[in-house]
Amino acid sequence: MKKMLNEAPLWRPDGNRMKRSNMATFIRSIQQDHPEVTDYDSLYQWSIERSDQFWSAFWRFSGILYSRIWDDILIRPDAMPGADWFSGARLNYAENLLRYRDDRIALIGMSENREGRSVTYRQLYHEVARCRTFLENQGVRSGDRVAGYMANTVETIVAMLATSSLGAIWSSCSPDFGVKGVLERFSQIEPRVLFAVDGYRYNGKSHSILEQVASVADRIPSIEHVIIIPFLDPVPGISNVPNGVLYEDAMREGKDVVFEQLPFDHPLHVLYSSGTTGKPKCIVHGAGGTLIQHLKEQMLHTDLKRDDVLFFFTTCGWMMWNWLASGLASGCTLVLYDGSPFHPDKGGLWKMAERLGITIFGTSARYLGACAKAGLVPKETADLSALRTVLSTGSPLAAEGFDYVYSQIRSDVMLSSISGGTDIISCFVLGNPLKPVYRGEIQCRGLGMAVDVYEEGVPVRNRRGELVCTRPFPSMPLGFWNEPDHARYHKAYFERFPGVWTQGDYAEITENDGMIIHGRSDAVLNPGGVRIGTAEIYRQVEKVEEVLESLCIAQEWEQDVRIVLFVMLRAGEKLTGELESVIRNTIRINTSPRHVPAKILAVQDIPRTLSGKITELAVRNAVHGEPVRNTEALANPEALEFFRDREELRHA
Repeated sequence: MKKMLNEAPLWRPDGNRMKRSNMATFIRSIQQDHPEVTDYDSLYQWSIERSDQFWSAFWRFSGILYSRIWDDILIRPDAMPGADWFSGARLNYAENLLRYRDDRIALIGMSENREGRSVTYRQLYHEVARCRTFLENQGVRSGDRVAGYMANTVETIVAMLATSSLGAIWSSCSPDFGVKGVLERFSQIEPRVLFAVDGYRYNGKSHSILEQVASVADRIPSIEHVIIIPFLDPVPGISNVPNGVLYEDAMREGKDVVFEQLPFDHPLHVLYSSGTTGKPKCIVHGAGGTLIQHLKEQMLHTDLKRDDVLFFFTTCGWMMWNWLASGLASGCTLVLYDGSPFHPDKGGLWKMAERLGITIFGTSARYLGACAKAGLVPKETADLSALRTVLSTGSPLAAEGFDYVYSQIRSDVMLSSISGGTDIISCFVLGNPLKPVYRGEIQCRGLGMAVDVYEEGVPVRNRRGELVCTRPFPSMPLGFWNEPDHARYHKAYFERFPGVWTQGDYAEITENDGMIIHGRSDAVLNPGGVRIGTAEIYRQVEKVEEVLESLCIAQEWEQDVRIVLFVMLRAGEKLTGELESVIRNTIRINTSPRHVPAKILAVQDIPRTLSGKITELAVRNAVHGEPVRNTEALANPEALEFFRDREELRHA
């Protein structure tokens, strides 16, 4: 999918919007010292060539709160890993998120069956003070771990901020995780305190998890206290939960918050790899790197301001929850939603956007695709006049997804497809209020991120290869939990190209200097030696009306591989020979004959991880009769059974 320079963009920022943007304001703020910076392209070049100057200038521009300024901005700038950012600085992540203490709404908690609960910045501070006092009284100190088995609620944000105010380390899973999935994560980090909801609602049904909570608390010896937040029942019975106490019973006292002043690289969060190839890796992220990277992405690339209402459809088991929480540092209003995006009706989130005046709407490419397949026209069913930005991530957004946003949602929004990952708790490529949006392309590489595409270790343009980052950046993980020699950490990101971060995405930098993500590089198809990204095929299959979703793998076949495509069809549809022809022709016409699958099979369900991503590797293993090592990492492991020992895949 090549983009020509003369192709008309889907959106251009108007002059007033550009001039008022935080990005333009930042450029003006540095021009006296750096007159060579006049637009985004020159700003980006400066930000990677003189990253020390860029990050220190942005620190000042964003107003990061600190008690001690740095001694050195960047030590060992050529070490990757090993660079040391803002050595000597002292700050606290929670203090920066609680810098506002007025009566502006900070959080609106929404769910399927409950009216929204609004909390002002003043109230949020006092809630955090109560929670911090409880944790402090239980002996929680800097470096201890606090875990959340939580829905996306106000109390989850409160518990995270109270934890980080002490310098303790926060880690969370969503309540739809099974016991084994939670144990595999939390048992590695040995938390002292567990916050948990009594249950959750999804698609109109209530699911109690108190038995699971009790099992987790019983099987992780380090857990000394379990705080239960009522979500289903106003006063749930918790007598069988070891060391259990109801949230309001625990939060009886609240002293002023003392924000522990800590080094820039003090651990803040532990996030987890998907765990589909083994026990999840515990990825440790630092407070300063997370804060400054999120502020850069939100203030500059998303143009987030105090009067914005920011929403991202996420659970607290996905890194976008951590990203969303950092929006508090800009003083805006965050909307937290827990439940199905299609309950009580398919247009529910768009109606919520109208009701709450959401200005920045974040979601997944999968959700936008589902809205398109359902025939939703949000601009006709909801007043979206407040909306100015749509964010999309989780998987590559197909070109047709861009068409859908601009034709059926709003024609004048900035559509920011973004891509990064749990590994860096942030983005490599994302949106830009100063640049146009081209169909199917992510707008730009992120400031301070020396992103490139390698083919056999050589940078390429307009060709596909490995997405890499060639210079250090502040939000690189501190390492994996309890791994002093960093062996697995080095193997995960630096083994293929020494001294260069390899993200594991198959990507392309376009003529517009934008980015197309073609899928995960470990799932790249290679029939006849031609490298094909799975997203290239998914983009075409999504055009076929009868298909809801698809997944493709490379099956080993006759000393080579062949492409096998699995399709999940709409209710009442069947995979006829005619429909197979439509699918194959759509792929052939819009890509190449090499992309056309050798086999197409209909499936009832597609396996996906707990964070909602389809898992090609697990399906590939199942097809080849190899073990799938960690089915607990899947939301629907039973779906794998279809793919094992299929008669259709034994012959040509």
